[in-house]
Amino acid sequence: MAHTTPHARGGSPIADLHPASFALVMATGIVSIAAQLSNMTRLAVTMLWLNVAFYVALWIFTGLRLARYPQRLHADLYDHGRCVGFFTIVAATCVLGNQFVLVAGMPRVAIGLWLLGIALWGAITYTVFTVLTIKPEKPPLQKGLNGGWLVAVVAAQAVASLGALVAEHLGEQREQALFFSLVMWLGGGMLYIWIISLIFYRYTFLPLDPADLAPPYWINMGAMAISTLAGAMLTSRAPGSPLLAPLAPFLQGMTLLFWATATWWIPLLVALGVWRHVVRRVPLNYDVVYWSAVFPIGMYTVCTYRLSEITEQPWLDGVPDVLVYVAILAWGFAFLGLLRRVLLFLSRGAG
Repeated sequence: MAHTTPHARGGSPIADLHPASFALVMATGIVSIAAQLSNMTRLAVTMLWLNVAFYVALWIFTGLRLARYPQRLHADLYDHGRCVGFFTIVAATCVLGNQFVLVAGMPRVAIGLWLLGIALWGAITYTVFTVLTIKPEKPPLQKGLNGGWLVAVVAAQAVASLGALVAEHLGEQREQALFFSLVMWLGGGMLYIWIISLIFYRYTFLPLDPADLAPPYWINMGAMAISTLAGAMLTSRAPGSPLLAPLAPFLQGMTLLFWATATWWIPLLVALGVWRHVVRRVPLNYDVVYWSAVFPIGMYTVCTYRLSEITEQPWLDGVPDVLVYVAILAWGFAFLGLLRRVLLFLSRGAG
């Protein structure tokens, strides 16, 4: 049986649950944090508890899918286009952990989520890449590769950023947590170089259909934005750290490099979006992968706030002061699309 052929869809929403569904938690969490940093406390808190509900519900749905439709999950694992969606589970866990520190002031919960995120990262990373390496039948590059592959980078950097955040609450284990977070940050940066090289080659040397430019390509920017956030958090922890203090100039320089790369992507992604939806008239119909476009906008907002702090460039605050509203608006449109999808399903069930 060829695992590269997508399995049939249709019927139960649990059977058809996309591996990238946890992008809903990623997007909701980072927009909540952006709102908190913009002093929109009520909105931030509301989105935190809404996100807890999303996170729990998605774990329940995933468990039910594993129990009732294991062959569907197995087929996703062997699908080059969908398997990388499992990395959203790691990123969602760690973004939720960030919320519990920054919005709820509950670092112990965040530490538990960080440890869970580490375990999930190890299991998913080495399962996915082992399967993709040894599977006998593989698709051509233009069929198997998409921007969603960079969620593997986002997962690593989400672990790094949360680790740097909770390190202050780990007492004698502070330096070990910072060391681990530094290694994850550097490894995630290297992984970005490997994958983005293939994506850039895909963009510029192979035919590109409008349908190929799905929202996950915004992760091109989002992966660099969360790398910026993790670098900024590590830089802020450098004072008093025997490990990070000597590396402070390197940390800040690499963080600026990541932010500059994220910024470079934005005009190109906007232009390609205009070409896709305006010139080639691809409709904007709700899909779970649209949360993968909301997340980078929120993450760029948050990472720019943090970059402004570590570089002592307060004029940079003007960027996130505007983008936070764009992120909230994008989240709102995606959420309305989700509600509409749920109501349509319920109405069909009632009928």
